[in-house]
Amino acid sequence: MAHLSRALDTRSAILLVVSGIIGSGVFKKVAPMAAELGSPLLVVGCWVVAGIVSLTGALTYAEMAGMFPQSGGEYVYFKKVYGKLFAFLYGWGAFAVMRTATIAALAHIFGQSLLALIDVPGESAELIVKVIATLLILFLSSLNYWGITFAEGFSRALIYIVFVAVAVIAWLGFSAESGSLSNLTHSVPPIGTNERSSLLGSLVIASLGAFWGYEGWNQIGYIGEEIKQPQRNLPIALSIGTSIVVGIYVLLNVVYVYVTPIDGLIQLAGMPGKIAAVDVIRQAAGWAGATFISVLILITTSNSTNASILMPARLFYAMARDGLFFKAAAVIHPRHKTPSVAIMLQSGWSIVLVWSGSFDQLTDMLVFASFIFYGATAVGVILLRIKQPDLLRPYRVIGYPLIPAFFACFCALLVGMTLINQPREALTGLALIATGLPFYWFWRKNSIDATSDAESSETHSTTG
Repeated sequence: MAHLSRALDTRSAILLVVSGIIGSGVFKKVAPMAAELGSPLLVVGCWVVAGIVSLTGALTYAEMAGMFPQSGGEYVYFKKVYGKLFAFLYGWGAFAVMRTATIAALAHIFGQSLLALIDVPGESAELIVKVIATLLILFLSSLNYWGITFAEGFSRALIYIVFVAVAVIAWLGFSAESGSLSNLTHSVPPIGTNERSSLLGSLVIASLGAFWGYEGWNQIGYIGEEIKQPQRNLPIALSIGTSIVVGIYVLLNVVYVYVTPIDGLIQLAGMPGKIAAVDVIRQAAGWAGATFISVLILITTSNSTNASILMPARLFYAMARDGLFFKAAAVIHPRHKTPSVAIMLQSGWSIVLVWSGSFDQLTDMLVFASFIFYGATAVGVILLRIKQPDLLRPYRVIGYPLIPAFFACFCALLVGMTLINQPREALTGLALIATGLPFYWFWRKNSIDATSDAESSETHSTTG
């Protein structure tokens, strides 16, 4: 029987955490956040706070990852703490919305960025974008099908390019003639706040944009069975990888508000086709700078898409192995040692979302749904400390119980504020996750029946 191969070392795991996070959000979200808040310091503050919260989440997750370093990440943790139903609903939500919609959105942004770079006008542009997105998903899924070392090597090469490019952007921004420290303190009345939303509500809505940028830091837990010394390397990868991204994101957003006054960023928010980072660097370095960052966006979105294909497929494999997903998804390719069918199923549904055009609406629900499960993991750390204090913990979260309690409370606040400020998106996200219930009952019944048949067969064999 084929098994997954432990092929990834500490460096590879750290770089995969970074690759799984850095996508398109940090280049696009600054404009709508500026419109919502009207203050450059609040915009940067949101990225700092979202980074700190994500880091506390990564430190909390590290304890779980060290205890349960199997494929599946939260699915495995939730089985241990809350039982199979809750674990399945998480996995189903990941398949229906949280992970496949992320793949579709990233691939679509890659297509848009490529078309903008080569300047293809006309009504056929959207069709071409979808074709490009589909081809990207198929190419990267094939890379992952052939083996984790191929996919990880591709990701590593791209993320090194990203590191160099971020340094170049910072140099271009801080040396720009249009840049000024006064831009950091110049505020205007926000256009996002109205009589129905308080400053706290606006901060939550703006923070959702920042959290979308940080989304994906938890995915490394999905590939626990393919990391060497996972009890040691998973916690290291989570903490160091997330810290690197926080530094990059804060640096880039300081560059944006240093080069462009908040008024200019707010104007960009009213132009849906514009990518804020491209216009900012165009101001700093002209056409060459805009082209440079456009190419960087292509690299980061393709790299993030690759990481979003590589890691979540192992979650669906773990579910199928338990009899709670399509049975074929439990297959490991005998030569490539990858969950080949799970990768193909994930690819297929992501492509369906690309062509349905629904991924934009789904990603609006993504952060809300994710934070329900993030909070559940943090609470799970506390529950296991109480119920099973003697359980082997290769890594213990620093600042316990304050760090996991803080993260859990923040998740609850974000979920509650989203329900108040964006009830339609929040309730629709919950409804999509609930669509998994009939599938759970069907697969659970079949799994129980199969177990009963096997036990019955064994009994008859023994009796005979």
